Amino acid sequence: MRMTRRKLGAALIAPGVLLAQAPPPAIPANREEELNAAREQNRRNAEALVKVRVPMAVEPAFMFKV
Repeated sequence: MRMTRRKLGAALIAPGVLLAQAPPPAIPANREEELNAAREQNRRNAEALVKVRVPMAVEPAFMFKV
């Protein structure tokens, strides 16, 4: 299956559009709760990214230059 960068971007953005419609989470009361909420959000984001299969033939949209 061949996928262009535009199709890949659309596939990655589409779930985010659905999440944007969800009600915002409660504002943490203190720094510890805020830190835990940020860690939980990072964990959920990482799990979502692992589920997306990207073929090796997909060209990156950027280049690292030294």
